[in-house]
Amino acid sequence: MSLAIVGAKLVRSPGLTGDHVRALAAQAGGDLERLCEPEVIAQVDLPPAARAFLRNPDYGALAADVAWLRASGARLVLWGEPDYPPQLAATGGSPAALYVLGSVAALKAPQLAMVGARAASPVGRAIAREFAGALSHAGLTITSGLAVGIDAASHEGALAATGRTIAVLGTGLDRLYPAENAGLAKRIAGGGTLVSEFARGTRPQRGNFPRRNRVISGLSLGTLVIEAARNSGSLLTARYAAEQGREVFAVPGPIRSPLSHGCHRLIRDGACLVEDPVDVLAELGFLQQNQQLDRCFGGGASGAVRPPRSGSALDKEYEMLLDALGFEPATLDALVARSGLSGESIASMLLILELEGRIAPFPGGLYGRLST
Repeated sequence: MSLAIVGAKLVRSPGLTGDHVRALAAQAGGDLERLCEPEVIAQVDLPPAARAFLRNPDYGALAADVAWLRASGARLVLWGEPDYPPQLAATGGSPAALYVLGSVAALKAPQLAMVGARAASPVGRAIAREFAGALSHAGLTITSGLAVGIDAASHEGALAATGRTIAVLGTGLDRLYPAENAGLAKRIAGGGTLVSEFARGTRPQRGNFPRRNRVISGLSLGTLVIEAARNSGSLLTARYAAEQGREVFAVPGPIRSPLSHGCHRLIRDGACLVEDPVDVLAELGFLQQNQQLDRCFGGGASGAVRPPRSGSALDKEYEMLLDALGFEPATLDALVARSGLSGESIASMLLILELEGRIAPFPGGLYGRLST
């Protein structure tokens, strides 16, 4: 039996995980093509629904799965194959197999998960793009979930820096979700990877996304959360990361913003507070390999405006922004009109200036200078 058919059977077997595949492989003497043979199945404790499917599979669905693999150019990687990502295999309950479109090798690269709010603020999206650009330039593959908001901004930041990014889906690879990110998914597949543990034809269902989040964290050395409300799904990804023995990072935000509550809770619970990509690289042991990160973060691959050092003179762009702000609170749109800088650059610069204690947010979406 071909590995493609074996993998398709395993993916469609309810409740089957990599732990079960390990047990099946042990009974099959390591021969993955024998995993679904009746005499092998009989010797392993499997979920009843999975055992029933393996004994009487839906051959029509399996034939369509294999035909889709051939037509799409996707791969089906079984737990136990050399191409299965070892960092994910090391976690309990890892998927029995993965559908992969794009670079299979990228799944074994050092990865950082970046997740956060779907209804992200302009500042949050700008931070995600900047961090993803800098960190991918430093050698990390950026892994996220293709959702709108922070996920999409993280993928875009990595792509803009000509880095690699991986999107983990909560649907079959033939059912891209959300639809508005279909173009982004195509770009990711062109130079990175789309991956899913779900069979062809699987539509978005609420129960799929916690499983997707567990794969995101399981693939990665650590998980960075940027903007998250109290009940955000991003906190679940962070919890999975902690359970898997991976690092958890969080970017703080304004105390009055609902999108800061989740990150502040993570920090109180022991997550590493992050203000700069260097903080992430230092925790992951990447810093010595990246002596030039400051140049990258300062306007290279990520296109970010260089942040001022605490207590130092401001760069020209920051002086322009403070001049445009004047001494009366102003909106982001007003600052764009006055300064001529882009909205994304201003959003990022405002956050840096807030962290520097030079400005503060005010009600109504206003920003104002503080006396220094």
